[in-house]
Amino acid sequence: MSAIDRLLDLMARLRDPEIGCTWDRAQSFATIAPYTIEEAYEVADAIRRGDLDALKDELGDLLFQVVFHARMAEEEGRFAFDDVAQAIIDKMIRRHPHLFSPAGGERPSWEAIKAAERQAKGGTTSALDGVAATLPALTRAVKLQDRAARVGFDWPEALQVLDKLEEEIAELRAEILAGERDKARAELGDLLFACANLARHLDALPEDMLAAANAKFERRFHAIEAALARQGRHAKDATLDELEALWRAAKRQVG
Repeated sequence: MSAIDRLLDLMARLRDPEIGCTWDRAQSFATIAPYTIEEAYEVADAIRRGDLDALKDELGDLLFQVVFHARMAEEEGRFAFDDVAQAIIDKMIRRHPHLFSPAGGERPSWEAIKAAERQAKGGTTSALDGVAATLPALTRAVKLQDRAARVGFDWPEALQVLDKLEEEIAELRAEILAGERDKARAELGDLLFACANLARHLDALPEDMLAAANAKFERRFHAIEAALARQGRHAKDATLDELEALWRAAKRQVG
């Protein structure tokens, strides 16, 4: 048996209604979906760290999620793992006619092909159709903005987006000063959306930028804790002024 056949057989045994695993038998598409998302993030994290041994393991975990979903669908008589594999084969051939079509020719627009596929599936017409609602919010914001930009709805330059950012900050400030917390939250959402748009114009992914900022914060805060530990103290024992001074020192020392 090939490794994939062994994996499919293992999944069938786990889901066997008589001898299978109680936990695996109890799962559904909805309960497994969060694990699928988590495994995809762990794949991305292994890539970010450059850990290829971890990447091998995490890709296996992600593949197991695909097999799990396919098995549940097969039990319902909807589709099986082979159908999943065939569907992606067909899609890649369809999206690369310049490679796989006997006629060959110029490479077509990837987005034009995807748009044609969306229309064929449901006759959709909006430029925003097909952007998954379950994407991380910042990532989805960028994809929505990219779609709108393709039909001309976009700022021409980054500085114009920065002006919009300042406008959103002013509106947020006004609602906070007015004590309108619900309106302030809505304005904060607009501000985050504008930040995602600015990232686009700087050819950056906001998720990556925020991840880098998180890592920088961790480095600096760990440096603060280390400095206090050398004095036999904890961060909770320091005043805000002391923490701010240590923060400035950490910025110089660890970046």
